[in-house]
Amino acid sequence: MSLNSTHPLPAAGPGDAPPRRPIDHVAVEAHIRQLLVLLGENPGREGLRDTPRRVAAWWKEFLDYTPGRVTTAFEHDIRGDQYVLVRELSAWSLCEHHLLPFHVRAAIAVIPNGQVLGLSKFGRILQTHAHRLQLQERLTTQVAATVAELCGSPDVGVWMTGEHLCMSMRGLQAEGARTDTACLLGRLRTDVTLADRLHAVIHAGRTR
Repeated sequence: MSLNSTHPLPAAGPGDAPPRRPIDHVAVEAHIRQLLVLLGENPGREGLRDTPRRVAAWWKEFLDYTPGRVTTAFEHDIRGDQYVLVRELSAWSLCEHHLLPFHVRAAIAVIPNGQVLGLSKFGRILQTHAHRLQLQERLTTQVAATVAELCGSPDVGVWMTGEHLCMSMRGLQAEGARTDTACLLGRLRTDVTLADRLHAVIHAGRTR
């Protein structure tokens, strides 16, 4: 039976970015046009004439992205060591240090405590937190905290592997480098055997 929970996502915690003000689409377009000038380009030339509008529209589309309902839960009476694991979730986000994209693949595990989320909601939760200026470390923690709250279970694990264009395109130019982060809550933090079992399943690419 659907519980159809309607409460909002958890409030921002101490490590979270502050709330974002609405996008000023007109001002963003004007600033992009000025940026092109400062970069030595002519924003009036063919090819760039409509670029400020397109870029401003993209920023609004990305930051105002709405993934849809994330809170639908279902009763689940089975207790014990049963877990739910969703692997190969994918999302794009933006590094807040360089405003360059980074791409993550995520796995989310939860030990049910009386209810479970609809499976699609795990991906929607990831997208909700990814569509903003982010850090991979913070993104991992936010997803874990949201899943724990919406599932009503303290036993949650989130593993992410990210490829950051701020590493691939600038500085070291370490193309192919990957960054791994994890956030383990409840039993997944204290039960090393369980955490290792889930980690092995994720990297083996199969369930058992």
